[in-house]
Amino acid sequence: MTASHSDSLVVLFGATAGAYGAKLGSDERELILLVWQVVDLHSKKVGTLHKSLVKADNLDLSDQCREVSGLTPEGLSKAEPLDRVLQQFSQLVSSDLKVLGRSSYTLCSDGQLLIRQVLHPETSKKNFLLSDCFYSFYDLRKEFHACYPSSAAVKDQTIKTMAEYLGLGTDETEEDFGVWQVKTMVAVIFSMLSESCNHVFTEPETVKYKYETGPCSKSETVDSETVIRARGLPWQSSDQDIARFFKGLNIAKGGVALCLNAQGRRNGEALVRFVNSEQRDLALERHKHHMGSRYIEVYKATGEEFLKIAGGTSNEVAQFLSKENQVIIRMRGLPFTATQEDVLGFLGQECPVTGGKEGLLFVKYPDGRPTGDAFVLFSCEEYAQNALKKHKEILGKRYIELFRSTAAEVQQVLNRYMSTPLIPTLPTPIIPVIPPPYTIATGSTRDCVRLRGLPYTAGIDDILEFMGDATGDIKPHGVHMVLNQQGRPSGDAFIQMKSADKAFMVAQKCHKKMMKDRYVEVFQCSGEEMNFVLMGGTLNRSGLSPPPCLSPPAYAAFQTAAVIPAEAALYQPQALLPATRTAQASAAAPPTVTYYPAQAAQLYMNYTAYYPSPPVSPTTVGYIAAPPGAVAAAAATATHTPLLPQPGALVRMQGLPYNTGVKEILSFFQGYQYAPDDYNGLIQLSDQARSVLQAPKEWVCL
Repeated sequence: MTASHSDSLVVLFGATAGAYGAKLGSDERELILLVWQVVDLHSKKVGTLHKSLVKADNLDLSDQCREVSGLTPEGLSKAEPLDRVLQQFSQLVSSDLKVLGRSSYTLCSDGQLLIRQVLHPETSKKNFLLSDCFYSFYDLRKEFHACYPSSAAVKDQTIKTMAEYLGLGTDETEEDFGVWQVKTMVAVIFSMLSESCNHVFTEPETVKYKYETGPCSKSETVDSETVIRARGLPWQSSDQDIARFFKGLNIAKGGVALCLNAQGRRNGEALVRFVNSEQRDLALERHKHHMGSRYIEVYKATGEEFLKIAGGTSNEVAQFLSKENQVIIRMRGLPFTATQEDVLGFLGQECPVTGGKEGLLFVKYPDGRPTGDAFVLFSCEEYAQNALKKHKEILGKRYIELFRSTAAEVQQVLNRYMSTPLIPTLPTPIIPVIPPPYTIATGSTRDCVRLRGLPYTAGIDDILEFMGDATGDIKPHGVHMVLNQQGRPSGDAFIQMKSADKAFMVAQKCHKKMMKDRYVEVFQCSGEEMNFVLMGGTLNRSGLSPPPCLSPPAYAAFQTAAVIPAEAALYQPQALLPATRTAQASAAAPPTVTYYPAQAAQLYMNYTAYYPSPPVSPTTVGYIAAPPGAVAAAAATATHTPLLPQPGALVRMQGLPYNTGVKEILSFFQGYQYAPDDYNGLIQLSDQARSVLQAPKEWVCL
């Protein structure tokens, strides 16, 4: 039993099979030792000192553990597992309290690692609950610094430094491992309780029982020292799964924001906001800890990034999310004609929606058209589970997908759709993507290098510093940062060197060299391989895999094509599209040069956006045609082959009914500008498809 002002402390010390001291718990190793003793704060008496070995699932002890603790796998094999040891702990503490005539207690540990980084994560993974006493504890280091302000900083404190500060003449070698630590901690506590100090233990550290959901406004101020980015998450993971991964650490209310890709699907990343920087620093120590069979990467992030993902301004969303502690389910693929009554009827009586129609939020475009997405609130986990059982059941003529969701995902989806412009604006004057003579290299000459594993904060300046003396051997405009579809660094970059020999020397010299806190892999490659990866293909030990949007035979058309950003391809202004041409005019037309708006040219000159993470098909591959005069001028100085053989745009359609045919698609685009019909050089077509495309029409869709 515990209380806010306990009359007793239980001094607790533990060790794992791995790292010790400041790195305790950072390697996910299991607990193998618990030592504790009850201290009466009023009478200054102590109970029996208890030491209990814990049988871990993996008895392979690290060298540091063997040296420091003196424990062996043989001795641990005879011990009890953790759940039974914790039961014995509760029973023995209660017995000692009864002897001392006390009823309440609070744990006291050397720092926070044992409670937050070892006990809570391990019991969460093993699926058993800790008793209430482990959700409140005193950090002896903080209490000691509060009592003795002139002592070392909290982060530099250890049991030994506290004892030395007080002049306690204890010999660590005289006692068993763990016993000396507990006895010394008890002696330190008694010194703090002496009349000269008269320290009072009043404000314990707390561990949140569960993660609290809630909305986040873009007007909030988020401290960048409290935010991390988690990568490598299973796509189906929810905010509760992420909170469980960080079990023992206090996440801020509504502090889990799952990131979405350009298609509105989860991309395996999340931004997590903690209550303070101390909790954030502990979270960073869980880098490459496991969620199931996957390891999760944990990096620092900024408050601005968190607000961009989780922040919202819509009053409708704020009202929807104002009902706290609700389970949110996302529905995807709804018929555009679906009403609130249809959705409630689909869910049925076994999973009632909170507030009825008020618990439904349909996602719409700015002009009011439905997107086929909706969010639903449920008051408890049972109702949400019943709803998830309806995954891929039929509503109307479409099957409906149901997923767990979060408040941050609601904000992201609404922000994404509501920010879609209804009328495209005319771009500024256009210039070539890569002006001559700085075209991206092609061919099989291995005069390029690929950098993999770059820190996500690394820029071109960092790469040049990393290259050192080899910087002078880089071609002008030869550094190409690779971005994912969210516009963030993917950790890869390509560099064009002046010769294959220079590329070989750089790969030998810089491979696995450190950049900031990460080592970077450097591989020699050819310009052709570089272009394939920049277009979305993959280059690994198995060889070269084609970009997901292209069939392998079509690669000849992409040997020298530059990559164009999505912003330049989403909207094709009618003023820039060519007029309908006769066959004679088509034959005489000069080759097209790839163009896009001037304000984006500098950004995308060395940053390529088509290297998705995780790999998915690019949403749009389109090109803005240049004015005839610009084409002629560029053609006189450039020799590269254009991606599209004629000016125009290639449009990708998503969400089509499964029985849709070519006639229905052409009918859908009836009345739009005539598009060129010679796409054979871009996409391999069957005879039947080619005959359809070459027939008279208004628009072409693939």
